[in-house]
Amino acid sequence: MVAQKSLSPRAWAELLLLAFIWGGSFLANRLALDELGVFTTVAARVAGACLILWVWVALKGLTVPRSARVWAAFLGMGMLNNVIPFSLITWGQLVIPTGLAAILNASTAILGVLVAAILFRDERLTGRRLAGVGIGFAGVVVVIGPSALLVLDLTSLAQLALLGAALSYACAGAFARVALRGLTPQVAAAGMLTGSTLVAVPLALLLEGAPALHHGPAAWGAVAYLAAVSTAFAYLLYYRVLGMAGAGNLSLVTLLVAPVAIVLGALVLDEALPLRAYAGFALLGLGLLVIDGRVLRYRNSGAA
Repeated sequence: MVAQKSLSPRAWAELLLLAFIWGGSFLANRLALDELGVFTTVAARVAGACLILWVWVALKGLTVPRSARVWAAFLGMGMLNNVIPFSLITWGQLVIPTGLAAILNASTAILGVLVAAILFRDERLTGRRLAGVGIGFAGVVVVIGPSALLVLDLTSLAQLALLGAALSYACAGAFARVALRGLTPQVAAAGMLTGSTLVAVPLALLLEGAPALHHGPAAWGAVAYLAAVSTAFAYLLYYRVLGMAGAGNLSLVTLLVAPVAIVLGALVLDEALPLRAYAGFALLGLGLLVIDGRVLRYRNSGAA
């Protein structure tokens, strides 16, 4: 029998560190947007992370693929996992608080289960997973507010943009499973960021022009954090936790990112969220726990 993956104290520590890093990315986005444009922020993030990861690949002596098919897959993955979601999230944060953005981003796991069930026969929806998806979507509706679905203003459009980003992340996971098989995670991440850089940098220059150099330290510090910490380092940390604890345990990071972003938004930006946002997040978390199934397994084993 294959041993079940579990979270060791070290894995828990690194999972919490990853949650703090990604929770901080929402605050960094907001600080960068005070002086930089949406597309300039995204371009600087992916280009900086791309450079850092290729240096890492070179230092490790990892094999770089030469196939045109693989590089086309890197381009597609860069669009789905970086350019589209980063742009939608960053644009959405022009209007909505960082904590709310992080809560809506937590729907990625719910949408990922749904997309995988549609595309892959070995990830079909069981009754439990379907119940979890339903609870999760109920949480999304509560977070946004039912009235926002009837009257589309800038705020509701920004929230829908965050859901679009979550859907793009979900599709990226399915795309990677098919297109990037057999690659080391570090090379896959560096190649993906190369694809996103090739799109994001020209797009930023076309729409917003070359960035000025007189921006303040807060803006450039935020961009440096986004590139070096929440993208390049976070990818390396992500794959370490994946190897130690497995994909199911790693998915718990989705539940931990939002509280970090909420606290940072409140402390640094003095943001406050409506009560329905917290209620919706609780439903989202419950949906993810139902999908994961561990709580039910622990309960049944405890009752036995």
